[in-house]
Amino acid sequence: MDRLPLETQTLYAELLEQLTALETRRSIGRVPGCFVTKTVKGETYYYFQHSDPGGVLRQRYVGKRTPALEKVLARFQEEKKRFQTDAAHIQRLCAQLRAGGALVTDSTSGRVLKAFAESGVFHLGGVLVGTHAFTVLGNLLGVRWTHHAIKTQDIDIASASGLQIAVPDLQADVPKTLESLEMGFLPVPSLDPKHPSTSFKVRGAALRVDLLTPARGPAEHAPIVIGRFNVAAQPLLFLDYLIAHYESASLINGGGVLVHVPNPARFAFHKLIVSQSRGVAAHSKAGKDLEQAAQIFSVLAEDRPGDLLLAWEDLEHRGKRWVKQIISPMRVLAQRHPAEHRKLTEAIPAIAERLAAAKKSSR
Repeated sequence: MDRLPLETQTLYAELLEQLTALETRRSIGRVPGCFVTKTVKGETYYYFQHSDPGGVLRQRYVGKRTPALEKVLARFQEEKKRFQTDAAHIQRLCAQLRAGGALVTDSTSGRVLKAFAESGVFHLGGVLVGTHAFTVLGNLLGVRWTHHAIKTQDIDIASASGLQIAVPDLQADVPKTLESLEMGFLPVPSLDPKHPSTSFKVRGAALRVDLLTPARGPAEHAPIVIGRFNVAAQPLLFLDYLIAHYESASLINGGGVLVHVPNPARFAFHKLIVSQSRGVAAHSKAGKDLEQAAQIFSVLAEDRPGDLLLAWEDLEHRGKRWVKQIISPMRVLAQRHPAEHRKLTEAIPAIAERLAAAKKSSR
């Protein structure tokens, strides 16, 4: 793990600011395409022309030429120029960030995540988790992770089954979004034929999208339908803690994509928990979980110890079962990443006390 240069960190902060501003003023000018006219029997009619992701040219009827429609077109042209200027600036920032050592998301995954962002997945409570989120968190925290800890071809999107705030009846259709990319995504059949798929995979490639949601109890294993995404998600224990608080961040590819990622401290504690819940077949993933947690603990212990304390206090408040899940992986962390473990326990002495008490009671 290395610190990114201060200049690169400043550029990332500017990128995030630009993307956030662009998101808050979404307008007609962001719609890809242009207006064209057709003359029929002396009357002029407007059509909106655009290309589907597969390159197929489409035209949709808008209406007969009128003064009101002319105003809409004028606004479209004005806002499109403004958006193109903003987009060009964002591309320059991303190029500078890549040159400055920022972590970059591969172009294929970036294309999928951009489509999710544009369809409203993150606007409607979707949170990017897994290793892609770890990559984004590195830039957010101003560090560059060790390379082997960020390799992945899985895109994991987590969301609660329902939103806790009142929003209009909106939908971000995940299957339709993946189909529109024309990359060959197909639903992965569930082990139980009665259950809907919770994953999509490109045939003949490693690229995969998994939909996840918090389990409401240890016995809950059947997929849960997320209506606003028109998809089912696999319930997982402890996921509610991970996505209870998330932050806006940007992934970097050819351009920037605004996404939601978990709070870094929660991400690290959650990685500790899941590292010990993986089976023998996923032993290598458990090692990567520990390494990711260790690197985040190291950064936060130095820069943002208060974040670690808040995340730990919330975990404690969830009960003895939650704290028990931390004891075993903490011991493994101490063995494999002693320096990072020491930083964590120095930042949060209560963890050291818990470990000592658990050791004493086991004698």
